[in-house]
Amino acid sequence: MSNEGVDGSRRRFLTTATSVVGAAGAAGAAWPFLASLKPSARARALGAPVIADISTLEPGMRATYLWRGQPIWVVRRTPEMLASLDAVKGDLLDPESKAPQQPAYITDKSRAIKPEFMVMKGVCTHLGCSPTMRADHPAPEIAPNWQGGFFCPCHGSKFDLAGRVYKGVPAPSNIVIPPHRYDGDTVLVIGEDPKTA
Repeated sequence: MSNEGVDGSRRRFLTTATSVVGAAGAAGAAWPFLASLKPSARARALGAPVIADISTLEPGMRATYLWRGQPIWVVRRTPEMLASLDAVKGDLLDPESKAPQQPAYITDKSRAIKPEFMVMKGVCTHLGCSPTMRADHPAPEIAPNWQGGFFCPCHGSKFDLAGRVYKGVPAPSNIVIPPHRYDGDTVLVIGEDPKTA
């Protein structure tokens, strides 16, 4: 068979055009599949850090934020609240917070980066109920040496103002402290560890 009369440049053009259209079709077919592999906006939001402006939080008050579907409490503790942490030490199951219920950078009795601000999950470690904040003291109906803290009405678990669990209650451990860091003096980032220099 002879190739006489065949236009070589036209053949190259048609071959190139067919290749380009085929590649575009393959990319168009692959795009929905590749897009389906990305996590949904809801899945990204469930794990995304939460930015909290705590500049308006008054001393003695609590604010609630939602992170990963769970309430996160931020309590601005007064000097009196911080002083009460030593008064209940003998009544607590884990006063030194030796159980890993907090990030490694939380090391003192206040269980906080900044002692004034307590950041914790608003969930009882017994069965996941939500304790109520009871900053009033004394309150002998809760505990003989009650200095304020968190009381779970579901089964009677008690925690001090650092989220440390009392002895003899159903909750087996201290309230969980989520990873968090500060971005300036009044912005809290819940869900991220502090940046290391």
